[in-house]
Amino acid sequence: MTDKTGAPISDRIAMIERRLRSALTIDSIEIVDESHLHIGHPGASSGGGHFHVTIVAENFEGLPTLARHRLIYDALGEAMQTEVHALSIKAFDSGGH
Repeated sequence: MTDKTGAPISDRIAMIERRLRSALTIDSIEIVDESHLHIGHPGASSGGGHFHVTIVAENFEGLPTLARHRLIYDALGEAMQTEVHALSIKAFDSGGH
C-alpha cells in the first residue's frame, strides 16, 4: 500500500518514530496506521494518514496531557500538515502516569 506520493505507508510509521525518538527520551513506543479505517473520509483524500501512537517517555514527567501532546506535535513538525492527517495519542511518563 502506498500514499499519494507513492511512498509505502510503513515509511510514514518509520518517519513518525524517527522524529519522536530524535526529540524525546522514549522508553517505549507503538505506532499503528489506522488509515484503512478512514477510507472515504474527506481528510483521507488529502493523502495524510491516520495514526494511533502509544508512547512512554521521560520527557512527560510532571506534564499535563496537553503539554505532552504539544511535545509530540512539535517533534512531528510539518509532517502534521502533510504526512499525518489525524493522530490519536496515549502519552505516559516513565512511571505509567
